[in-house]
Amino acid sequence: MSAQEPETDNQPQAPPRTPVGDLAGRKVTVVGLGRFGGGLGVTRWLCKQGARVTVSDQADAESLSESVLALADLDVQLHLGRHQEEDFLTADLLVVSPAVPKSQPLIRLADERGIERTSEMNLFLQRCRGRLVGITGSVGKSTTTAMVGEILARRFPTHVGGNIGKSLLDELDRIASDHVVVLELSSFQLEDVEAIRVSPQIALITNLHAHHLDRHGTVEDYARAKRNIFRFQDAGGVLILNQHERQVAAGEVQADRAEQECAGIVMGFQAEAPGRTEWFDPDSEETFELTVPGRHNQANAQAAWAIAREMGVDRETVAQTLREFRGLAHRIEYVTTRDGAKYFNDSKCTTPDGAIVALEAFPPRSVVIIVGGFDRGASFDRLGQELAVRAKAVVATGQTCEKVAAAVEAWRTGQTPAVIRAERFEEAVAQAARLAECGDVVLLSPACASYDRFKNYEQRGGKFLELVTG
Repeated sequence: MSAQEPETDNQPQAPPRTPVGDLAGRKVTVVGLGRFGGGLGVTRWLCKQGARVTVSDQADAESLSESVLALADLDVQLHLGRHQEEDFLTADLLVVSPAVPKSQPLIRLADERGIERTSEMNLFLQRCRGRLVGITGSVGKSTTTAMVGEILARRFPTHVGGNIGKSLLDELDRIASDHVVVLELSSFQLEDVEAIRVSPQIALITNLHAHHLDRHGTVEDYARAKRNIFRFQDAGGVLILNQHERQVAAGEVQADRAEQECAGIVMGFQAEAPGRTEWFDPDSEETFELTVPGRHNQANAQAAWAIAREMGVDRETVAQTLREFRGLAHRIEYVTTRDGAKYFNDSKCTTPDGAIVALEAFPPRSVVIIVGGFDRGASFDRLGQELAVRAKAVVATGQTCEKVAAAVEAWRTGQTPAVIRAERFEEAVAQAARLAECGDVVLLSPACASYDRFKNYEQRGGKFLELVTG
């Protein structure tokens, strides 16, 4: 379903979207409940629609205990510990979690047998009557989405969801055609929308880096998924891109090979966009007064302003909202000050690029940074160079402890920061506190996933808060 022509008065309006089939009485298998409850919202909603629901997850009941408890009041079949072929091949519909790759053998088999497959996001997009604003990108999409949500809420009835916050399926009945829905969309979610041919009326890509190649395989395939955020717009749609990447593609700014490759893809996006393309300047001299630290948050603010402008929101309203914006938990979140040193929790940072962004939010040689975690095979070479140049001290921990330490030490000079190895997370935090002096920053920015020691990044960030405030 394509987007509508924009209203001349900038009021949000959207065309009706027709659901695919009645779900009442249909046998539906939800594939992927998730340790963090990612499948809870869609499971509850399907039950309300009268579907006969089975939930299948390879994790066992013990590791999914919180999610299982949350479903205790529902009439659902739980098949945990392994996937069963019958649940896939006898279903009328599979609702597959974004975290489950489509290469999963039973999903491929179901596809071959013609079993209908969808996702929570597709179910929502097919039924949502509101005007859609979609935000994706490699970094900055969560914060930008939150900024946009708060800005637009001052002018329109606004709902925020997608890859951020709760499921919006239960809000469908309350979303009218004059409401705005702001969605953070991951590459995993966007993979699926090709099946229903829906793109948001306004689509923004914060930036593009070589991420999630373990899932997508190549930069081109990753970009192909991102492309779906605007691919099914009509001539009235708007695509907003990052001016920096246009400059990289034109050779106007220095960039490494991977960044040049991604910038070239972004330029291709412009050529392919069905509607109008606009650009936001992340380095604009017309900055906003922000409470949240870092140059990257100025870039997020400029992206949010670009969307607000398309929606007819004045700059004064945007500026006031951004001044009051407190940021998101676990994203360079200020925690406390101890002995003159400020502590920041950036546990959401799971990539080396993200850690570089966090490091650049503070003055050089003022940061004692805690880095390391689950080993996904990422390269730490560029991060090691940035740490060697900008950090006061590096505390390496987790599965990637030695990789991180070696990456920093490879750039050893007379001013190379101290590199401390800490086997336990608690020890890493204690070492960082010991190294910090008055005026310094202690920053947890792991550059890695948390699965070596924690259930998720929230638990890791919570442990950091406990240790530094206890």
